[in-house]
Amino acid sequence: MTGTGANLDHWQERVDLAAAFRWTARLNMHEAVANHFSLAINESGTRFLMNPNQMHFSRIKASDMIVVDADDPETLAGSNAPDITAWGLHGGIHRHVPHARCAMHCHSIFATVLASLADSRQPPIDQNCATFFNRVVIDEGYGGLALEDEGARCAALFTDPAKKVMVMGNHGVLVIGATVAETFNRLYYFERAAETYIRALQTGQPLRILPDEVAEKTARELEDYPEQDARHLAELKAILTAEGSDFDQ
Repeated sequence: MTGTGANLDHWQERVDLAAAFRWTARLNMHEAVANHFSLAINESGTRFLMNPNQMHFSRIKASDMIVVDADDPETLAGSNAPDITAWGLHGGIHRHVPHARCAMHCHSIFATVLASLADSRQPPIDQNCATFFNRVVIDEGYGGLALEDEGARCAALFTDPAKKVMVMGNHGVLVIGATVAETFNRLYYFERAAETYIRALQTGQPLRILPDEVAEKTARELEDYPEQDARHLAELKAILTAEGSDFDQ
């Protein structure tokens, strides 16, 4: 890729993040100029790439990513400071959850509807829902905007490494992973699963729920499915490139 900022550090990671932002906007999973994605760039995870403060996902380019240091509160005082809720939530995740190299938080419609139900559990009624069987954390203690204390509280809920999705009760969804491709793929399929479940509820008909053993088998098979996440993101980048998008500049 020959973007104007290709001499910046972690260029490929920046390009991947920019593609994820662009496609999230295209799928209407964004929320105005709010919400945040981040990717750790040092071994401890405390330094990470993040979208600029108050920039619409549909306009974000690879060169726009800012570098945030979760251990340096002065980050909030600079001219290129992140949003304070991004600092609180993503800083907490990257400080306290070592396996969360990438974190994506948004208020996508169906995941947020799920987060608004008194019972936010999602039964395995189809293959996408089964993907997340016993692999979701439900936060029932929403405490307001995700400032520093709230971010640390949310991070403390990721105690089981097998659970990489958090339904943030009364708020939205938070997805973690090892790479941008893995995390975006998980975010995409969780929203699809939530949509299937919510639309099924809207019919008022009884649900056809898979047996636990079948749901678990399906989830494990999908976890081992080769390269789906990388190929998914590669295809999205190819589409954006063919359309003449400047995401990789």
